[in-house]
Amino acid sequence: MTIPSDPVAPLSVVNAAGPPRWVTPTVLAIVAATFLSDFSHEMCTAVLPLYLASIQLGPAALGLIEGIADFLVSLSKLGGGYLGHHVREKRPWASLGYLITAGATFAIALVTEAVAILTLRSLAWIGRGFRGPLRDAMLAEAVPREYFGRAYGLERAGDMLGAVAGPLVAILLVWAGLDFRTVILWTLLPGLAAAAAIYFFARERNPVSSPVAPLEVEVVRPKFPPLFWWFLGGVLLFGLGDFSRTFLIWLAAKTLGEEAGLARGTLSLAVTLYLGHNLVSAVAAYPTGYLGDHFSKAIVLIVGYGLGVLTNLSLAIFFGSFSWLVVTVLLSGVYIAVEETLEKAVAAELLPKELRSLGFGILACVNAVGDMVSSVYVGYLLQSDQPGWAFGLAAGVGAAGVLWMVCLVIARRKPAPA
Repeated sequence: MTIPSDPVAPLSVVNAAGPPRWVTPTVLAIVAATFLSDFSHEMCTAVLPLYLASIQLGPAALGLIEGIADFLVSLSKLGGGYLGHHVREKRPWASLGYLITAGATFAIALVTEAVAILTLRSLAWIGRGFRGPLRDAMLAEAVPREYFGRAYGLERAGDMLGAVAGPLVAILLVWAGLDFRTVILWTLLPGLAAAAAIYFFARERNPVSSPVAPLEVEVVRPKFPPLFWWFLGGVLLFGLGDFSRTFLIWLAAKTLGEEAGLARGTLSLAVTLYLGHNLVSAVAAYPTGYLGDHFSKAIVLIVGYGLGVLTNLSLAIFFGSFSWLVVTVLLSGVYIAVEETLEKAVAAELLPKELRSLGFGILACVNAVGDMVSSVYVGYLLQSDQPGWAFGLAAGVGAAGVLWMVCLVIARRKPAPA
């Protein structure tokens, strides 16, 4: 199927024979794996601060562990995309990524040293990043082009539902009397189920061989469409203002006067608000993809970016107001759903089949770099008691990303000179 030169034009989904049945066993397997894996590692994330406190490791250790793990994710995503570009079958490698995440997350309960926990958490996040581009490329191959938005929306809904269900189950297990170590041990079951879902139930149609022969000495540089690189520029600009959503927990705790409430983390209103954010994202993901399939994916993405800028402006202006924090959490849940769904759908349209795995890896790496940088400066400015500057700067950089995407859409729609 030829990819049109203008990816922002509306796509027709009218088919005289009726719409194709795009929700295949492979799509369901990918969505199930996404849900189960997020269920698993979010169970661990929910109790990790409490577990660290129980073994005499405080918030400084938590920040170091999460920061290094997030940095390694960006590298592993690029590595997964590169591997997917050079192997014929992506399914076993994606399953391996899920397996690594499950095993490393489970093993955190078996150690008590900060270095060991850091190593295992980083390994879990490496597996998580590595599998992403492989899974995304498999999903693009499993559905017709006119259903990309809905397919990625369904996958993102599974991800966010797992991010809601995992912490909720962790809370119930703690309330039932299980200690934090035992809760982390239980994460192994859904983690293994995620790996099994991909390996045993997903199928690849016409796997693409490597464009370079295994014994060929000459290295052939992949030729990505120029528009893809321009698109990545807008993604990076917006990402530089798209800090980690886990700051919402800190903001809620700060607003409610619970800065010392980390010890009762998952039971606090702050974490409940974070779960609400994930639930809103889960609900919004599929409708977002549906709109992208029926209208212009790029324009729907720009609207989502605009909501992100509005979210950060609200945080900058109304910092300290709990009612406004609730509003911004709802806005954040919607724009995150739009961002994560439509960025992949637009990229899938722009990229030829043989370059999707590598392209998704580059896209994910660009996103991870932007998120890491924005989280660092937002965290530093908040630590310096400058929330206005923190969120104002994030809003400004994000607005530049919106402007970049708008210019890109306008440029693509201008008629060529006669």
